[in-house]
Amino acid sequence: MDIKPASSPLPVVMTFAASDPTGGGGMQADILTLAALGTHPLSVLTGFTLQDTAGIEDVQASDGDWVVDQARVLLEDMRVQAFKVGVLVSIENVAAVAEVVSDYPDIPLVFDPVITTGRGDPLVDEEMLAAMSELLLPLTTVLTPNTMELRRLAQEEDDGEEEAGGAETSLADCARHLIELGAQHVLVTGAHEQTPQVVNTLHGARGTIRTDAWERLPGSYHGAGDTLAAAIAAFLAHGMPVPEAVQAAQRYTWDTLAHGLRLGMGQMIPDRFYSIRQK
Repeated sequence: MDIKPASSPLPVVMTFAASDPTGGGGMQADILTLAALGTHPLSVLTGFTLQDTAGIEDVQASDGDWVVDQARVLLEDMRVQAFKVGVLVSIENVAAVAEVVSDYPDIPLVFDPVITTGRGDPLVDEEMLAAMSELLLPLTTVLTPNTMELRRLAQEEDDGEEEAGGAETSLADCARHLIELGAQHVLVTGAHEQTPQVVNTLHGARGTIRTDAWERLPGSYHGAGDTLAAAIAAFLAHGMPVPEAVQAAQRYTWDTLAHGLRLGMGQMIPDRFYSIRQK
């Protein structure tokens, strides 16, 4: 990738996310990733979390009007090349983010639909899930669900019905359904599947665009999904087409995990600046 030299203006990426005081995920993960990949991050906080590397204890949402006002003040001041959306905390914030980004249809948006914490605690109820599907999917350039999030989002619209004969709907069918709801691309990540390798598949309107298989690393990581989505946004901001941005972001994310940091007693944290330190 040809990243602009420091003397030229950096691409700007606006991220909507909740604060993660560990630095492993959330807003802090986005800022670290975007900075490491040669972009300038703008941050709009959707909430605050009480957590450590073992899990989230509590979440407090930002005021929806504040989210709108903060984003609009920044957008009136600076030109943004990409949006990244993570944990939104409340249905009011789903509507707030949709209100803002709908005014910028030409700017790519990467949406990481975080539904539960790393240990499985719910972050989204059914009403909020429906709002995400209705308001944000039609604005999304790349959706980055894991397989659990994919099935939850896809089943929201068809009431969780399974295919005839009781067979579980395939991942490809779920991705196709979300594209029908408005998402341009769906990158299904396979870290939660019981497969020898982690297989990630990018789907578009015409079907599968690319499939990438990665060595399954030992251990558990906090912030892998945030890192991947923010990296895709960074590469899109640099002008990469979606398939190439997705592949480059996977490579970057895998490297941050392979050199992950054990800073606490819970999950490991991706090392977003590993490659820079090596140079």
